[in-house]
Amino acid sequence: MELLFYKYQGTGNDFVILDNRNRKYDGLSTEMIRKICDRRFGVGGDGLMLLNTHPQYDFEMKYYNADGRESSMCGNGGRCLTKFASDMGILKSDYTFLAIDGVHESTIETDGTVALKMKDVEGIKQLHNNYVLDTGSPHFVESVGDVMHYDVYKRGQEIRYSKEFAKEGINVNFVQETDQRDLIIVRTYERGVEDETLSCGTGVTAAALVFSHNDTGFNRVEVKTRGGHLSVEYDRVNGRYENIWLIGPAEKVFEGKMEL
Repeated sequence: MELLFYKYQGTGNDFVILDNRNRKYDGLSTEMIRKICDRRFGVGGDGLMLLNTHPQYDFEMKYYNADGRESSMCGNGGRCLTKFASDMGILKSDYTFLAIDGVHESTIETDGTVALKMKDVEGIKQLHNNYVLDTGSPHFVESVGDVMHYDVYKRGQEIRYSKEFAKEGINVNFVQETDQRDLIIVRTYERGVEDETLSCGTGVTAAALVFSHNDTGFNRVEVKTRGGHLSVEYDRVNGRYENIWLIGPAEKVFEGKMEL
């Protein structure tokens, strides 16, 4: 099979994208997807996405982790797929698309920034001094003092494969607060990739909700990742998090062909 692929990235979180509106790639196996995402023997990426048609929405997002298995929501992936849809001729000012966790809205700003509306979050579970929440994917959030010199791989793997989370897996985020009230630094160990990624959209969102600076009302949290800068805007109402938007760059890197 000849594969026509496109490579996109959002703050270093990189994806192989296939235009599947003609259903050409419906038969991709787990092994095939794993090979495509392999950084030595394939294209390389943190995940693979299919752009599908949908009768009720602008498009449907199908997301697979680098291990070849279909995964839960990917925030940076949703932003990159929105940009890809636009590049493929689906030209709109506001998009509505279906993902595994439900319907999402997205917009492309005049400067190329892509904003993605995430699902509402009912609440945050405190686990000892850490936090667990679901922002479309399950996340564990831990506060650390010097995140850039922290062993994210070792500690992330310990938590991800701990007795409590081993069966379903969990993404692990390490967060450092800064002197700037609305700025945090985040590094993430991702399940399915089983390594640190340069950025994780649902993880950045989870960290921003945990480290809100306003107990009620509007929050905007700036987030520095190893791959770049993201912003998260949301409303905090009676312990519930609503109108959550993940905002940042999404760019095409290259396109090509691969034989499978």
